[in-house]
Amino acid sequence: MKAVTTETATTTDFRQRLLNGLAEAVADVGYRNTTVADIVRRAKTSRRTFYEHFTSKETCFAALLTEKNAEMIRLITAAVDPTAPWQTQIRQAVEMWIACADSEPAITLSWIRDVNALGTAARELQRDLMEHFITMVETLTDTHDLHAMGIGKVSRQTAIVLLGGLRELIATTVEDGGSVNDIAETAVQASIALLGPHTPPSPTASPTT
Repeated sequence: MKAVTTETATTTDFRQRLLNGLAEAVADVGYRNTTVADIVRRAKTSRRTFYEHFTSKETCFAALLTEKNAEMIRLITAAVDPTAPWQTQIRQAVEMWIACADSEPAITLSWIRDVNALGTAARELQRDLMEHFITMVETLTDTHDLHAMGIGKVSRQTAIVLLGGLRELIATTVEDGGSVNDIAETAVQASIALLGPHTPPSPTASPTT
């Protein structure tokens, strides 16, 4: 049993080293300019080891994005205090999103811009990653405390608008050479406006005859 455990740990270690190698390469030269040789060199392993874990650069990239996506969701969820005022909860979530994006801007931009390089698997991966974020938003907003503050569970459509807007704002900022921290307050205020309680519109008055 011990030998099996050691073998599993070694396999996991090599896989993580390869993912880290790809992340380093993306940060240095971009995903499109990265080769398998770049990945294994940075991971300090061999092409044979690479192909024992991934069938191609594309599958390694998909695994990296999936891992980063899961880590971001974990950090955002942990950052939110469910007992805080609703505006504070939104701020906590958005500011952690910004912090995650700022920590690895190249990966963030690559996640948004390069995923189409995965070919036929791109759309499926995009939808899968988006679904996890949608679930996170729905879960964070579906609490007793928020309902008591007048905040209802965010609809799927609203979550998509929110997530798509934040991703595009971050992507264009990074592409233009700016810091995502510069758009933090804009992102927070836009999210508060979108997710906050809304008064139903008054019925249209009947025209006087």
